[in-house]
Amino acid sequence: MTGIQPLLNRIQRCALIAGAAALACCALGAPRNPQRFLEAYLVGYLFWTGIALGCAALLMLHHLVGGGWGVAIRRLLESGTRTFPLAAVLALPVLLGLPYLYVWARPDAVTRDASLRHKQPYLNVPFFAARTAVYFAVWLALAWALNRWSAEEDRTGSPAARARLRKLSAPGLILYGFTATFASVDWVMSLEPHWYSTVYGVLFIVGQALATLAFAIAALLVVGTRPPLSETLTPQHLHDLGNLTLAFVMLWAYVAFSQFLIIWSGNLPEEIPWYLARMRGGWGVVAAGLILFHFLVPFLLLLSRQNKRRLRTLGSLAAAMLALRLVDLYWMVAPAFHRPGLAVHWMDLAAPLGVGGLWVAAFVWQLKRRPLGPAGSARMV
Repeated sequence: MTGIQPLLNRIQRCALIAGAAALACCALGAPRNPQRFLEAYLVGYLFWTGIALGCAALLMLHHLVGGGWGVAIRRLLESGTRTFPLAAVLALPVLLGLPYLYVWARPDAVTRDASLRHKQPYLNVPFFAARTAVYFAVWLALAWALNRWSAEEDRTGSPAARARLRKLSAPGLILYGFTATFASVDWVMSLEPHWYSTVYGVLFIVGQALATLAFAIAALLVVGTRPPLSETLTPQHLHDLGNLTLAFVMLWAYVAFSQFLIIWSGNLPEEIPWYLARMRGGWGVVAAGLILFHFLVPFLLLLSRQNKRRLRTLGSLAAAMLALRLVDLYWMVAPAFHRPGLAVHWMDLAAPLGVGGLWVAAFVWQLKRRPLGPAGSARMV
C-alpha cells in the first residue's frame, strides 16, 4: 500500500478540489435557475449513488458465488459501499427541492389533476422522505455488516466470518432488489407520475451493476498496475471481469428493448409519450448513439478474448462505458422536465462533476483505510 499511497493521495486531493469547485459554480448559478440546478444535480446524484448501490450488489453476489473476478475488485467494492453516509447527506438538496422536481409535490398541480389526487396517499412529500430514510437505513446496515465481517475474515481468517458473509448476501440481495426498485420508482419514474413501466426497476438495477463494473475496471487501470494488486491480478481475472461486463451489457440491452417493444406493441396513449419525448428534438440522436456505443460496440469488442485479457484495453473500454452510463441516465431523466428538444446547460455537466468529485474523494479515502491486496487466501481463485 505504501507505494501507491502518494498516487491515491493525489487522486483524492484532485477529486475533492474539482468537486468543490464544480459545486461552488453551481451554487452561484442555482439562485438564478434553481430548477435547472436541481435537475442536473438529480442526474449526478443518481449516477454516483447508483455506483455505490452496485458495489453492494456485486459484493454480495461475489460472496454467494465466489470467483476470481470478485477477488480482483473486492476492495474497490467494499470501499464503494462505505460511501453511503456521504450519499445520504448529498440527498438533502433533492429532498429540499422536491417541488421543483416533482409535479406531485406541488399542491396546486395536485388540486387540478384527478390522477395525482388518486396517487397522493403514496406520492406525497412526508412519505417520500420517510421511504428515502428507510432505503438508506437498509443500505447502511448492509454495508456495515459486509465490511465488519470482511474485516473479521481478514484479521482471523475465520470460516465463520466467511459463512456469515454468504448467509447475509442472499437476503441482502433481495433487500437490495426491493429497495433499489422502489427508489428508482420514487426518484425517477415519479418525475412523470402518469407513466409507468413494470421493468423500470430492473432496468435501473442492471444499469447500476454495469456502471459499477465499468468503474471498478477503470479503477484497476490505476491501482491494478502497482503492488499489491499487480502481484495478484492475472489475465484470467480480467477475462472473468470482461465476461461479466459482456453479460450485463447484453442484459441491459435486453431489458431496455423489452420495455420498448412492450410499449410500442401496446401503443397506449398513457405509455407512448415517454418514448416520444426521448426520440424528438435531438434526443433521438442520443438514443441512436446509446444503441451503437453503449451496446453494439462494447458487445463486439468484449467478444474478443484478447481484449478482455489486456488491462489497458479493457480499462479504456470500461471508462468509455462509464461515461455512456451517465449519458443514458441523462437521456432517461432530462426529457421528463418537458424541455423542447435537447438543450444541454453548463450545470448539466458541472453538477455531476461536483457530486462525483466528492464521491470519488470519499471512495479513495475509504480505499486507503484497508490493504488493497485480496483478502481470504482460500478464495484467491
